[in-house]
Amino acid sequence: MVFSSVSFLVFFLPCLLVLYFTVPRRYRGARNFILLAFSLAFYACGGPKFFCAWGEPFYVLLMLLSIVINYCCGLLAGPKHRPAVRKAGVTLAAVLGLGLLGWFKYAGFFGEMLHALMPFIPVPQVTLPIGISFFTFQGLSYVIDVFRDDAAVQRNPLKLALYISFFPQLVAGPIVRYTTVADEIDERHESVSEFSAGAVRFLFGLA
Repeated sequence: MVFSSVSFLVFFLPCLLVLYFTVPRRYRGARNFILLAFSLAFYACGGPKFFCAWGEPFYVLLMLLSIVINYCCGLLAGPKHRPAVRKAGVTLAAVLGLGLLGWFKYAGFFGEMLHALMPFIPVPQVTLPIGISFFTFQGLSYVIDVFRDDAAVQRNPLKLALYISFFPQLVAGPIVRYTTVADEIDERHESVSEFSAGAVRFLFGLA
């Protein structure tokens, strides 16, 4: 699914807006849950080659695995632990996150090189999941910010999941540091009129 597709403009976005603005603003947790659910659905239906990924649930599970890794490592990297534990947390997040990213990006390349030298070694058939670079570095940004004491530990896994999987920047970025949006997860000011004004600017320009 891409932002210019009919399925996004006619079905996905209107459904999201109706559900989101139907929930009163004071129920911030419910609104966040709606955003998270639609972000995961967006990723599922924007899977490899833009097929609906209900037949390929692995890619959604991969994102959830990344969220779990960064959530747990963020807890370890928090200020309540000894320096050695905190370093272990941020190191583990980097090794696991970059390890997964490296496998999906370069396993095929190095596999072909080894296969050329030793034909008995099979070439791994690895498909690069869409957006893996973005959600990998988003999660790592959070753990690093916690380790540096630039951000508080996020103990609500759903809030961290929303930060990592938020669909407007999932596919094409940009990568946003956790400290930049941490407050907006809990406190943000949005309304139908503000969205409408933004949509008009998008469609017709500032003129």
